Amino acid sequence: MGTITPAEMEALIGSHMLAEEHGDPGEAVASYTDDVEHDVVGFPGDPIRGIPAALERYEQLVKDLRVERSQRTHTYYSDDAATVEDLITAVVTGEFMGIPGNDRRITFRMLHVFEFKNGRISRENVWLDGASIAAQLTAA
Repeated sequence: MGTITPAEMEALIGSHMLAEEHGDPGEAVASYTDDVEHDVVGFPGDPIRGIPAALERYEQLVKDLRVERSQRTHTYYSDDAATVEDLITAVVTGEFMGIPGNDRRITFRMLHVFEFKNGRISRENVWLDGASIAAQLTAA
């Protein structure tokens, strides 16, 4: 294995994800390196770099999305990286993926690839099931 153990990865991921669920942007970025790369695949302008940019993203996210439940379905560890799949249930209070949420509850799959250096998260790559999200937000 690399320089960080799966248990250490889990502590960082768990803290980060719990902060997202609790709507705490400052805590969500507290486990990042200063030069973190945050990449939500398909988002305009991505990837973004650095804690200030990531904090701004999370501040907007908590305005637009209230996570009710994050259920881990799979986890894979490799040297200095972890791939995590979750089933997310959330209420879209603002816009998500450019679509007004109208306080709809949605459930979607999300895949994270976390990379680590110096005992912190140095990269977060996020893949969302955009087709499912769009279908739920635009259903009659």
